[in-house]
Amino acid sequence: MTDFPIPRISRRHLLAMGAASPLVALAATPARAMAPQLGAQTIDARRFKLGAFEVTTLLAGARTVPDPQTIFGMNVGADEFATASAGANIPTDAAQFFFTPTLVNTGVDLVLFDTGLNPEGISAAVTAAGYTPEDVDVVVITHMHGDHIGGLSGDAGATFPNARYVTGAVEFDHWAAAGNDRFDAKVAPLAEQTTMLAPGDAVLSGIEAVEAFGHTPGHMAYRLDSGGQSLLIAADFANHYVWSLGYPEWEVKFDMDKSAAAATRKSLLGMLAAEKMPFIGYHMPFPALGYVEARDAGFQYVPHSYQLLMG
Repeated sequence: MTDFPIPRISRRHLLAMGAASPLVALAATPARAMAPQLGAQTIDARRFKLGAFEVTTLLAGARTVPDPQTIFGMNVGADEFATASAGANIPTDAAQFFFTPTLVNTGVDLVLFDTGLNPEGISAAVTAAGYTPEDVDVVVITHMHGDHIGGLSGDAGATFPNARYVTGAVEFDHWAAAGNDRFDAKVAPLAEQTTMLAPGDAVLSGIEAVEAFGHTPGHMAYRLDSGGQSLLIAADFANHYVWSLGYPEWEVKFDMDKSAAAATRKSLLGMLAAEKMPFIGYHMPFPALGYVEARDAGFQYVPHSYQLLMG
């Protein structure tokens, strides 16, 4: 084997080599400003197929609410509330509320379930989904709380000028007699265009009213059935994915009849779990679509992943 002499490289030579190195050149390049942080991003609409129906959940608003135990778990101690929250990795000092109306395109009619907090929010959400308020044929109101009827009308008049309206008779009659300013302003003027339903009645073929009384006197959920698939538009019978599903007997501030609301929660959650039926919860984490599994004395929320995106 031939020995080759190792060349001697002077310090000056090394410095000259380094000056020509792309790594050194890169290091010498003036630093650029970092890209700015853009903040949390939300998606305004999520669409999927249910048989022949096309269903789109709409994010019509969101709100952070402090001190959630003033709303949920009012009949349990702070330690129990904190333990349940910690087990689900959620804070006890604030909660995030979502407001999620739903569009159902049956192929014949475009049906909107609930209208959010105001006309601007629901109009923007419908537009983000690829429609216009003028496209809506039927507006279904699950109950008369302000975050469900707020988008019905505003200074410019009715938000959905070509729509007819559907709601539960028990719910309408209660609020008509209650002297509620928001109902009187938003719902009462539409009475002649409104069809009143009882539980079991159909809005349209494949859309059936389901009794869910308790949150309000005539609160209704709606069952969709198309092409052998089913889904429950659940509205407000369960308002939080942990505190309502995991602990259905916990009292909720906005439930007008708390014992009836708890009985409804247990009954409908049991049905959803037994039938493995997906549901859309108006205040569930957006896109508000998921499943229910029985767990201990309560239930567990399982967010939708791709089950309804396979069609």
